[in-house]
Amino acid sequence: MDAKINLAEPELLRLTEFFKLLGDPTRVRILFLLLEKESCVGELAERLETTQSAVSHQLRILKAGRLVKNRRDGKMIYYSLDDDHVQTVIGKGLEHIMERQQ
Repeated sequence: MDAKINLAEPELLRLTEFFKLLGDPTRVRILFLLLEKESCVGELAERLETTQSAVSHQLRILKAGRLVKNRRDGKMIYYSLDDDHVQTVIGKGLEHIMERQQ
């Protein structure tokens, strides 16, 4: 990536907001679970050992930030990563911190 790229203010703000979404451990845990498979709120809450309300709140934030999407199957709503870019960002971030530990 060219280090001389000048972002316009709106893009800079959107990029900042994107990284803020990753600033909460619960949201990152949810994303890691969704890397494995799509899940409903109840399953995520059980695996995270937290309440469905807490998971729903974080999923709303992640969905508004376009990191997750949902699909309805009858009365159930299943969540998954919005696209491959989310997996790439998480993978690169993990790669970066693991490299720094060596």
